[in-house]
Amino acid sequence: MEPSCDPRPSMVMDVTTNIKTDIKSLSALREAEAACTRCPLYRNATQAVSGEGPRHAKVMLVGEQPGDQEDRQGHPFVGPAGHILDRAIVDAGIARKQVFITNAVKHFKFEPRGKRRLHKRPNTAEIDACRWWLDRERAIVRPRVVVAMGATAVRGVLGRSASISSLRGEVLRGEGDAQVIVTIHPSFVLRQQDDESREREYKGLVADLRRCAKLLAA
Repeated sequence: MEPSCDPRPSMVMDVTTNIKTDIKSLSALREAEAACTRCPLYRNATQAVSGEGPRHAKVMLVGEQPGDQEDRQGHPFVGPAGHILDRAIVDAGIARKQVFITNAVKHFKFEPRGKRRLHKRPNTAEIDACRWWLDRERAIVRPRVVVAMGATAVRGVLGRSASISSLRGEVLRGEGDAQVIVTIHPSFVLRQQDDESREREYKGLVADLRRCAKLLAA
């Protein structure tokens, strides 16, 4: 039985761990996430990687999951994709102090290849299990705009699967008063095979973030 997803911060019971979790603050939420065993991903990951940013951030950027560097350092978007995102936020004209950055899934999912750990995309069950935490982040922060970056983030934010192309360019209604924008994950820019393609995808990411900036200014 799935625990209640009442968006209001409150004392709740995670039935998968039988731990009462006071989630009225981000610090309490981080402590609870660190003990999470809601899906098997915690077994191999170094640690849970919680979202970071101001308690009352106007924008919440949601990615897929921690990568190798995020898993080791315990902070979201500190790897190569994070550098792309940092630059895109500036180019879009969004103040960094307005932004809370998190992921739809809090543990790193990977396949070992020798000494390397290769990213592996979370499955539907893992995304849905971790949505319980994402809902609570949103309830505490109460952002005006949520940006879902990539298909995993779309399912985490909207609770359903959909392609980026089918939703990109729209302003969707999220839970509460939040508006939702869908865009690519910054890592998609890095995966392009040539400079022209990387520049094109980067400009598209910035354009989507500028749409977010316009919503904040409205």
